[in-house]
Amino acid sequence: MSRCLDFIVDDEYDGKKVVHFLREKAQLSARLISLLKLVEDGICLNGIRVRTIDPIKAGDTISIKIPLQGLPQAAFPYPLEILYEDEDILLVNKPPSLPTHPSRKHQGKTLANAVTWHLESTRGAAGAFRPIGRLDKGTSGAVLCALNPYVASRLGGRVQKTYLAIVHGEFKGKGTIDQPIFRPDPKKTVRACGREGERALTHWQALACREGLSLVRLKLETGRTHQIRVHFSYLGAPLVGDDMYGAPESDQDYHFLHCESMNFTHPVSGRKICVQAPMPPAMKKAADYIIGG
Repeated sequence: MSRCLDFIVDDEYDGKKVVHFLREKAQLSARLISLLKLVEDGICLNGIRVRTIDPIKAGDTISIKIPLQGLPQAAFPYPLEILYEDEDILLVNKPPSLPTHPSRKHQGKTLANAVTWHLESTRGAAGAFRPIGRLDKGTSGAVLCALNPYVASRLGGRVQKTYLAIVHGEFKGKGTIDQPIFRPDPKKTVRACGREGERALTHWQALACREGLSLVRLKLETGRTHQIRVHFSYLGAPLVGDDMYGAPESDQDYHFLHCESMNFTHPVSGRKICVQAPMPPAMKKAADYIIGG
């Protein structure tokens, strides 16, 4: 299986080499270009295989054939909630019960395995799982999967996200948490705030509060592991259900953190993609209660 893309050479690249167009205009990585050199008809000029050092003219068509390779995952039959899908990307609303990647504790029943099953059952072939960012197990919401390496490289760092969280404590207005985050014990996943860590910025806006709980909307400038959870724990306001970071014991089996929206420009079509992911039932019930106050 492969993904074929065509690019028209504009006047700016008249007389330049194929590699200049692919690197600068098409924004292919050097690694992907090296891969395409090894693929039959991986790079063609007006339908004929071409070297990357060959010259091009305005109006030429450069075609690339990207193999949909990657580490295979076992298929896990799971009914994904799909927010958007096309030939290049897949956007799903991850439930809090589903880990993103296989790990020592979670083998076979993850979002990666569920995406493999979806692609096999709908397209007849599996593609590599290339999430643009990731969500912790227990965190729900929008996850963007690139279905080929070209799209993955073009989307990195170009996706805007907003999150919703329900935290202990009453918050009003808005603010920014600017506290470095580090890993106290390299054998454990837990993080903490401390001067020896890497800078982390979390912007928050309070939406409602009631009886010692607040619903807040969040935007991140950095993407440290557990960033939102660590920052609010640092403030003495851990997320509801987040016993790893100091929340009181409860019957809740996941922490209330949800990626509610995602916005980006499609790297192939140029369309603006905007999606909203509904909250899981227990979190929505709690949010409605707080807002209703």
